Amino acid sequence: MKPRIEPLTAEELDADAQAAFRAGMPGAADRFLSDAPDPPPIPTVLGLLLHHPRVAGPWLTYNNTLLGKPTIEPRQRELLIVRIAWHARAEYEYLQHVRLAFQLGVTDAEIEAVTRGPDAGSWSPIEADLLRAADELFADQCISGPTWARLSEHFDTAQMMEIAFVVGTYLCLAFVLNSAGVQLDEDLDPSIAPAIPQRED
Repeated sequence: MKPRIEPLTAEELDADAQAAFRAGMPGAADRFLSDAPDPPPIPTVLGLLLHHPRVAGPWLTYNNTLLGKPTIEPRQRELLIVRIAWHARAEYEYLQHVRLAFQLGVTDAEIEAVTRGPDAGSWSPIEADLLRAADELFADQCISGPTWARLSEHFDTAQMMEIAFVVGTYLCLAFVLNSAGVQLDEDLDPSIAPAIPQRED
């Protein structure tokens, strides 16, 4: 799909967008907004979100809680995100989180198995049920009773809520990325993972 909304560059951010960026990503935003020579370009997803500063600032703060202060293991979170991004056919989100998953020790074979679901590969019972929960949330907007019962033997109430929050958050983000026609960052290599089936424009 061709881009429908072009992401903003650092030079294009107005005062509200800069303030939202700094509020949502304190410290990190300064690298991209630096006056130093050749600052790194703003990642595409952030340049897109900053078209709507009043949403972007709070959303980044919330999302950074899921990423930076999770109650579930980061590996578990990334398996959930990769699975829901695959379902949503959100290539940008999928590849970004495949890359994060690799940094957490997830293997090529496991990523391939994520694309096939909870009954593929050699998942632990907990990881199979996490993938199953992502599938059920995508299909029915609810984790089934049996899956909930098995997971709740291992996760407390906050963690069970976070499982649903992670899947819902990244499905919501996929809606925005897909609808905006977001393009891949230059350093994001689509060959690192099985290709997502393309949708018609």
